[in-house]
Amino acid sequence: MPLNLPDKLPAIELLKEENIFVIDNSRATQQDIRPLRIVILNLMPLKITTETDLVRLLSNTPLQVEISFMKIKSHTSKNTPMEHMKAFYTDFDKMRDEKYDGMIITGAPVEQMDFEEVTYWDEITGIFDWARTHVTSTLYICWAAQAGLYHHYGVSKHALDKKMFGIFEHRTLQPLHPIFRGFDDMFYVPHSRHTEVRREDILKIPELTLLSESEDAGVYMAVARGGREFFVTGHSEYSPLTLDTEYRRDLNKGLPIEMPRNYYVDDDPDKGVLVRWRAHANLLFSNWLNYFVYQETPYNINDIE
Repeated sequence: MPLNLPDKLPAIELLKEENIFVIDNSRATQQDIRPLRIVILNLMPLKITTETDLVRLLSNTPLQVEISFMKIKSHTSKNTPMEHMKAFYTDFDKMRDEKYDGMIITGAPVEQMDFEEVTYWDEITGIFDWARTHVTSTLYICWAAQAGLYHHYGVSKHALDKKMFGIFEHRTLQPLHPIFRGFDDMFYVPHSRHTEVRREDILKIPELTLLSESEDAGVYMAVARGGREFFVTGHSEYSPLTLDTEYRRDLNKGLPIEMPRNYYVDDDPDKGVLVRWRAHANLLFSNWLNYFVYQETPYNINDIE
């Protein structure tokens, strides 16, 4: 897919080195087609890393996609240069009159706090509500998935005894669902979280359908409103070294952290990472774009309801 990205976004050069086809705004304006408009609300602290991970996966279909980045006013990023935020991110208040074919809302490092204690809770729940009338399909990831399930459906999160950290095997509960087209019966997903949502809580809500879970990691994916909302608890978008970086960071800080499970070759950090989730990550994002964004969104984007 030719991805239409803001001029000079760092991800452009990084992904060109991987032979991924991206174009900037200047070149995209020469193509006489309507691109899919995708907005990303990036709540992760290392924003450039997350941008690159998501853009890499959104590149895997033959459609042109126009990417915009949203930020919230009630929180200032401490780990991303202010110049980068000003150049590539727009406050929600300035985007609220726009409509988008798809939206991705990332995780955030606030999962051990009660939802209402998060300083930007009121603002982000306003965005959740806005997305229901301004976006064709929204993909909630990790903490955002927990927050969306809680806000829209009253599903609580629960603290884990220890961090769910590593690569875990999952199964599809509805293998014929379009989001799983091309998936194997079992597939792998990275997880990095201290809390969980429970299958019994999801099964109590008629509007929710549990799509995938793991014997070790629990709930992975639920869907609502015919595919207009997906809630994904893991990090399929993670690059190969993300968990390694988290692990070594916490070790260096003297924090209690176990080695990520099922991640290193022979469970030996010195032997490197065994990557086995990348193919299904690409399928997940391309299926979402194809079946729940491209095939469902109206040609006139203003007709989104």
